[in-house]
Amino acid sequence: MAATILVPEFILRPWLLTLILASASPRRRELLGQFGLAFDIDPADIDEARRAGESAHSYVLRIAGEKALHVADRHPGQPVLGADTAVVLDGRSLGKPVDAGEARSMLRQLSGRAHQVMSAVALVCPDGRRLSRLSRTEVEFGQLPLAWIEAYIASGDPMDKAGAYGIQNQAGIWISRITGSYTGVVGLPLFETGALLREAGLLE
Repeated sequence: MAATILVPEFILRPWLLTLILASASPRRRELLGQFGLAFDIDPADIDEARRAGESAHSYVLRIAGEKALHVADRHPGQPVLGADTAVVLDGRSLGKPVDAGEARSMLRQLSGRAHQVMSAVALVCPDGRRLSRLSRTEVEFGQLPLAWIEAYIASGDPMDKAGAYGIQNQAGIWISRITGSYTGVVGLPLFETGALLREAGLLE
């Protein structure tokens, strides 16, 4: 008698899958939409504290993975995508500013200098595999006028962004050079994300 081979249902009927984005970021939602896939949003609520001695690239990879795993527990059998971004200057990660004073300090530090943006994406697959990719981009600001910094802070745009700026908004006019992934700086590197989705069989 021939043995019965059980094939996971997501292979037999892949249209049952709905990708879950473990982020509330409207920027990541817009970028993910460029793949033309149906997806739902279920933001992760995790402790994002950095561990002692943890490098920036290890940190963003870990946090992206933990976001995906946290949300995957609520959606068994569905693919879940997590992402995280860090702005790194002189080996220090600049997170989201806690107030206007910290935003002002970050922008002054970035003024006239180059820094690195690291964006990680992690995917928990329906078969349990965990995949991840890392994007590294160098970004250089021109000299930021103090009056512009104050007006930019007053707009509120810096307050929910690592490094206190969004390249896709007003800050973009002061960026003199970018080497790497523009979408990685926005928050979801499309090339790396596409590689994960293809590896998982969600894209051709």
